[in-house]
Amino acid sequence: MEQNLKKPKNKWRWLKLFLKILVTSAALYWVFTKVDFVQLSEALATANYLYLFFALVAYLCSQIIASSRLYGYFQAINLPVGEVYNFKLYLLGLFYNLFLPGGIVGDGYKFYFLRKKFGVSGKPLFSAILFDRISGLWALALITSALVIFIPQLEIPNWIPVAVVVLGTIVYYLVLRRFFRVFINGFVLSHFKAIGAWSFQILTVIMLLYGLGFDGKFSPYLFSFLLSTLVAIIPISLGGLGLREIANVGGATYFNLDTHVALLLSLFFYMTAALVALSGVYFLFRPQALGERRLPKADDVEQILEDTHDDIK
Repeated sequence: MEQNLKKPKNKWRWLKLFLKILVTSAALYWVFTKVDFVQLSEALATANYLYLFFALVAYLCSQIIASSRLYGYFQAINLPVGEVYNFKLYLLGLFYNLFLPGGIVGDGYKFYFLRKKFGVSGKPLFSAILFDRISGLWALALITSALVIFIPQLEIPNWIPVAVVVLGTIVYYLVLRRFFRVFINGFVLSHFKAIGAWSFQILTVIMLLYGLGFDGKFSPYLFSFLLSTLVAIIPISLGGLGLREIANVGGATYFNLDTHVALLLSLFFYMTAALVALSGVYFLFRPQALGERRLPKADDVEQILEDTHDDIK
């Protein structure tokens, strides 16, 4: 009986994987039909790899800060996890987010490990991971709104992004204070960390642009990048690959930017993120570093998340 129940789940998992590959392939095909391969290869050949290295360092710094932000949420629920252990899990989560083709992403693995290791209730753990994500989205919205002010082509009055951020922050804070008071004490610090993490990602993009020899106005490229990040969150491609490139090339077309620079910027950012995320593969071969004899399979984690669904509600 149990085997019969697993068969439809396995078929659905493979179907989702096939659809993600299909969407990614179609998106990349569309993008590469919009650019000149000769100009693309010339831009790649003349890239300044010192700046690309600086971009890698900046991105790594952003992930260290983001890991520290998550650690603060874990502290708020009195989770007895060390900061080093948390960073290891964070790297593993990055690896799964970018390279695992199935339906379980890094947050699911973090939830599994921490729940299994410390025996904590599912609801506060889920809330900590959720609000870590929300604080990151808040910082992304804040920086995106700030960039709107520096892009007159959008023809959006300055008061609109300011009002959206201020009112949104007030509502967000009141909801947190009313229903999730455990996270209130660290509200300011965690959101400063969120801004810091995104600031280093912005710095990553700037270093990549310098690496590509660009010396013009950064704000349209940065705005397109931030929008592409939002698009890449949609879980219909492999690690956002393809969707991010469509958004960047589309933004470049709208702002009359160099589409080749926009595409290379997107691909280089993906490769930068992949290099950092690839460090998480270490724990696939050395699960003992996480205090585990083996890492769970995707089936194991999915089953655990299903079993604890009622606990999370």
